[in-house]
Parts: sequence; structure tokens; C-alpha cells
Amino acid sequence: MSSKIKRLKKNVAVLMGGYSEEFKISIKSGNNIFENIDTELFNPYKVIIEKNNWWVKYNGIDYSIDETDFSFKIDKNKIEFDVVFNIIHGTPGEDGLIQKYFDGIDMPYTGPNVNNAKITFNKNECIDFAKKLGLNCAKSIFISNNQIFNFEVFNKMKFPLFVKTNNSGSSFGVTKVFDKDELKKNIENLLGSGNGILIEESLNGIEVSVGLMKYENEIKVFGISEIITENDFFDYEAKYMGKSSEITPARITNEISIIVRTSAKLIYENLKLSGFARIDFIIVNDIPYFLELNSIPGMSDESIFPKQVRLSKLKLKDLVSYMINNALNS
Repeated sequence: MSSKIKRLKKNVAVLMGGYSEEFKISIKSGNNIFENIDTELFNPYKVIIEKNNWWVKYNGIDYSIDETDFSFKIDKNKIEFDVVFNIIHGTPGEDGLIQKYFDGIDMPYTGPNVNNAKITFNKNECIDFAKKLGLNCAKSIFISNNQIFNFEVFNKMKFPLFVKTNNSGSSFGVTKVFDKDELKKNIENLLGSGNGILIEESLNGIEVSVGLMKYENEIKVFGISEIITENDFFDYEAKYMGKSSEITPARITNEISIIVRTSAKLIYENLKLSGFARIDFIIVNDIPYFLELNSIPGMSDESIFPKQVRLSKLKLKDLVSYMINNALNS
């Protein structure tokens, strides 16, 4: 009989960090999740993932992870994990890379699987998916890294435009441009930095963010928050450096609220997501337009999702326990 079966409390790796610019945000999210794990049910460990170093921080000491089986040793005692709580924003936690590794060693984990991570982390594919479900989206053009294109393709688009790397989060790699010279400069700067560039028309309206997850056999919407930013758009500074505020519930009519909730649930359900997700829309002339989906949303004190959970009068600790047990039993 293995040590995993003998233990009454399961060992949970709270996976944080990652290989992208979102490393520090993920650490904040991971620390918050760690504090909300029920220690009467689970043994949580902080696991930090860096490009060339996977390690556990335990009792103030760092221990290296053995990547062959995702274990570590304290002196001669081998510590094995039963489940992973994935809270890495960006690569490799949100794009399917770490999921592929865990699938290979038969380790259960929370959040998106390989297939839906690949879709949700790819802005262009996610927008195409939303369009196929009948949702409104801003007019956009996708440019792959190897594509030869003529700038005349943008003649039918209205400035200002957003230029985005196709596979980054937290508004990294997003620029708002107001003329063709700025557009050309930004496209040339970004080509080759990811898996392509997405150029979108700017929409003026009420931006809202919807936190949701599948909880107790139903897709639960925790709230719709209205985003108010001091900056020109909801960029990294606005999200994480106090340059924005949220109003929950959003100041929208009940009719629009129903459409937004229904649209968010439609995407979540059809992508077959599990665990936390945050879906953003912008409402123009009472019509919601899909903006983006975060399959592992920020969970720091500054993040929208935990605030919505608190206002819904649910406990984050209960949601975390549900996700861990769901991963263990799936």
C-alpha cells in the first residue's frame, strides 16, 4: 500500500510563479490560495515554478523538486503530492504546457486541461470560439509570425486600434494606437515575440468582468463587476497598481445583466472549463461584446475574483476545497 493511500490528509502543491511577466502576480495569487486551503483537510505546500528551477518553500527552507515524479525530499524523507492547485498565470500554467507534464505522470490538477488551455490562452482562437457561439466581438485581424501582409488590410478598420500579442495575459503586450505609423511600429516590435499578433478595433462602452466556476453541479456566477480605469484602457497599471476601481454589481440593467451572465455561462460550458474563470465583456449601446477569458484569473487581494466571491457571501476556502476534491475525484 502506497504512502498516498495511507495518509489521511492529502498533500496539495500550490503551484505558482511561471515563465512569463506575470510571475510576481502569480506569487501573490498563490500565497492567497495557500492561505485559503483548509488545513484540517489538506497539507498545503508552496511550489514555485521558474524556467530552470522548480522548488518548494517549506518552513523557510527551499527544497528542489524532482521533476521525474514531482516529489521532493526533506533529509531522507520523500514527500509526494496527491494533487496540484494550479495558480500560474501565463506560461506554463495557462497554455497547456504544465498540464501536459502532469498528464504524463498521472498527477491530478485544478483548472484547465491541455485542450481548453490551448484555446483560452490563444486570444484569436478564443474570439473565434465565442463568435461561433453567436457572441458579439470587436472587429479584428490576426497576423501570424510568418505571414506576409499588406497594411492596406487595415484600411477598413477604425482607429484607435489595440495591438496585442496573441498569448499573453494581465494586459502585457497590449498597446492602443491612433494612426497607421503607430500601428506599423507596434506590429514590427511585437512580431516574433509570441504566436502572432491580434489587432482589434477599440470599443467604447461599459467594461465588465464576470467571475464564475462550476460549483456543486452548476455554473455559478459570483458577480458582474464594472471596471473604471484612470488610464486609457484597463492595462497592467490599472489592474495591479491602483489605477482602477470596480463597482459590484455593475451599473447595468437587469436585462443586460441576464445577457452577460448567460453569455459567460455559455462560453464556460462549451469550453468544458473547470475551476475559476473570469470573462470580460464591454457593453456598447446595450449590447455585450466578448473581450477575453482568463482560465486562471488573478487571486491576489487586488484581484476582481476574490472580491466577487466575498460579496456573494461564499467563502473562498470552501471553493478551494471543492476544486481540490473535484480534481482528486475526476
